[in-house]
Amino acid sequence: MWQLPLHVSAKEVSAYYRLLSSEEQERALRFRVDRPRTEFVLTRGTLRTLLAQYLGSTPQEVQFRYELRGKPALEGESGLCFNVSHTDGLALMAFVMRRTIGIDVENMGRDVDAQRLAERFFSAREVKALKRLNREELRAAFFRCWTRKEAYIKAKGDGLSLPLHEFDVSIMRNETDALLATRPDPAESDRWMVCDVPVGPGYTAALAVRKDVA
Repeated sequence: MWQLPLHVSAKEVSAYYRLLSSEEQERALRFRVDRPRTEFVLTRGTLRTLLAQYLGSTPQEVQFRYELRGKPALEGESGLCFNVSHTDGLALMAFVMRRTIGIDVENMGRDVDAQRLAERFFSAREVKALKRLNREELRAAFFRCWTRKEAYIKAKGDGLSLPLHEFDVSIMRNETDALLATRPDPAESDRWMVCDVPVGPGYTAALAVRKDVA
C-alpha cells in the first residue's frame, strides 16, 4: 500500500499531467474546480508511475480497461491487481497479485449527520451497535463502518448495485476481520478479509482483500 499527500507544487502537477493518456488529460480538463482536477492528476499520475515500476515499463505504456461497473484494471495478463481511493488531501493505493482488492479512505473532518446516514444506509445490526455509543464515539465508529463497507463494495466491483444494508461489518477499533455477515449468501463473508489501514490523524481507512487467488 502507498499513501500520497495531495498537496504539491504546480510544477509537480504539470509533471504528473504529462504522464497521463490523452483521454485522462481530457478528463482532467473537464474539472471546473482546481482541487479535484489536481487530485485526479496526482492520483492517476502516481498510479501510473507505481504500476510501471511493478511491471517494468514506463508510466505512459500502462494501459487500463474498465470492468462492467467501471472498476479499473490492467490490460493484459500480469496478474497485478490494484485499487485507489482519495479524499480531501490524501490518496491511498493498494496492490496485490491475483486477488480482488478494494480500499477506501475518508476525511473525518467532513460535516456529516452520522446517526441519520447510518439509519438510511447501514444494516440493522450496525445501526443497533452505533446507537449504544455516545456522540464522540459515534462519529469515529461511523467512519470506521463506512470505510470498511466501501472497501468491500469496491473490491467486489458492484458499486451501487450492492446495497450497504445487505452485509454487516464491525464498528469496533483495530479489527483484523471486520466483515461479520453477508446476505443472501452467508458463506461470502468467509471469502474476504476486511481490516483497518493506519493513516494520518483526521483520516480513517480500510482494506478488503479476497482470500482465494483469482
